[in-house]
Amino acid sequence: MNIFTDYKIPLGQWMESTVDWLTMNASGFFDAISISLETVIMFLVDIFKSMPAAMPIAITAALAWWIHRSIPLVAFIIAALLLILNLGYWDEMLETFVLVFTATGISILVGVPIGIMAAHRPLLYTLMRPILDLMQTVPTFVYLIPTLVLFGLGVVPGLISTIIFAIAAPIRLTYLGVTRVPEELLEAGKAFGASRMKLLFKVELPAAMPSIMTGVSQCIMLSLSMVVVAALVGADGLGKPVIRALNTVNISQGFEAGLAIVLVAIILDRLCKAPSHKETHS
Repeated sequence: MNIFTDYKIPLGQWMESTVDWLTMNASGFFDAISISLETVIMFLVDIFKSMPAAMPIAITAALAWWIHRSIPLVAFIIAALLLILNLGYWDEMLETFVLVFTATGISILVGVPIGIMAAHRPLLYTLMRPILDLMQTVPTFVYLIPTLVLFGLGVVPGLISTIIFAIAAPIRLTYLGVTRVPEELLEAGKAFGASRMKLLFKVELPAAMPSIMTGVSQCIMLSLSMVVVAALVGADGLGKPVIRALNTVNISQGFEAGLAIVLVAIILDRLCKAPSHKETHS
């Protein structure tokens, strides 16, 4: 008789009981969240779809030029978006963009303040650390099971799973950025009589901004990596043709949809990177 093998700790049953309890006692709350988020996402998708394709292309190119002052980057973005349009994945690309934008926005709005609080309260970060490790290492498909039960089929469970997967990046990198602010800067701020809030907004956040922006960039890439996974629970976007191609063993469709995802990832990555020294002085 072996106590370690004969008596299994019912972790899975505890989790299932928790989800069942939430489903029975808080279904109205989760339904309200699901309807609100889906309404916002579909509203944004409809706005972008109502625009002629030339408008989002021009806006993206202008944004790239304003940030980086790079003609090759602008040319690449225009060519990549025109290729996506030509391949017939324009609407799916817009749906993917809205999903990534929404997930990233929520992750940043929640993650950056949590990272700042953790930087000023070491005990809080010590308690959060194993939770963040768990969020980043648990297979993404595992998130879909409870979110699908709680929020139903559609874009919302994919969005919630994406946020859980991506939010750890801005929390960690905001924490690192704030904790690594040089002590000399903090002492100088205190010497000039800066309050805690002024010290945060005038000294700590500007010094930590490169690390925070790295967290934003990572958050965008992690959100985009969940596109295919979110499609498994009914989310629209470029993940749907990939899943369809996988089910039908359609090599051409899978390659084209995959290429569209890669192009979107490169565009977002280049846009979110800080301008290089040459670009800022060109």
